[in-house]
Amino acid sequence: MTDADEGNGNAQPSEHEAIEALEHLGLSNYAARVFVALQRLGVGTAKEIHDVAGVPRSQVYGAAEELESLGLVELQQSTPKRYRSVSLDAAHRCLAENLQNEANRAFNYLEAARAERTAGETRDDVWTIRGHEPVNNRVIELVEQSQERVLFAAPSLLFITDDLVKALRERAANNVDVRVVSESADVRDRFETVPDVSASGPDEEPPVDFTGRVLLVDRRVVLLSVVPNVPGSDETAIWSADTAMADILSQIIEGGIESMIGF
Repeated sequence: MTDADEGNGNAQPSEHEAIEALEHLGLSNYAARVFVALQRLGVGTAKEIHDVAGVPRSQVYGAAEELESLGLVELQQSTPKRYRSVSLDAAHRCLAENLQNEANRAFNYLEAARAERTAGETRDDVWTIRGHEPVNNRVIELVEQSQERVLFAAPSLLFITDDLVKALRERAANNVDVRVVSESADVRDRFETVPDVSASGPDEEPPVDFTGRVLLVDRRVVLLSVVPNVPGSDETAIWSADTAMADILSQIIEGGIESMIGF
C-alpha cells in the first residue's frame, strides 16, 4: 500500500472494519463474524466457522440462522450441517434492500408524526441555518412549497445549483410566478432558457454589496443569507414563515427590489 492510497481513502479495510460495517448494515456481531469467516472458507461446518471466526461454537448456529433468514447464507442438511455464503452481489443486494426497508419504516413513521401537528401550531419567529449546503437544501424545500409566487435573488452562480433550477422550473410549470433577480449576467443567463422564469437585473448599482441570497415565497416566507468576508467563514441564513416578522420583512425586501428592478 502506498502513501497515496492512505491519503486518498483507497486503503483496503481491515477485517475489524469490515465487521463493524456489516454491523452498521444491521447484522449482529456474531453474524457479521460468521459471514466474514464464510468468505474465507467457502463452505464450512459450525466447528470450522468457530475455528476461523472465533465465535463460540454454541453461538454459530444462531448467527447462521440470522444470516439464513436474511438470505445471506445457504444451509446444507447434512451431518454435520454445512453452511455457505450466497454470492457477494446477492448479499450486497439483500443488505441494501433491508437497509432501505428499515429507512422507509422509520421515515414513514416520522412523516405520520409530523402530519399530526395541527395547522394552528405555534411557530418560532426565526430559524438560523449555518453552512452552504444546509442553506441550499432549505431554499429548495421552501421553493417546492410555493403556491403563488417566488422571488429569488443571488449575486453569483455560487448560489445557483441544478437542483434549485429544477425546483424553480417545476414551480413555474405549475403556474407559480417565479422571478430571479441578480446583478450577475451569468446568473441571468443561467435562467435564459428556463421556461416561464423571469430573470432581471437592477437598473442601477445597488446601494450596498450583498454577499448572500434572498428568497421570498408567497409573501409569507422569507430567507436571507450572508457570506462573511472572512477566510474560513461559511454562509449563514435566517428564515421565517407565517409570522409577523416574515410578513414585514417580505414587504420591505420586495419593495426594495421592485424599486431597483421596476417590476
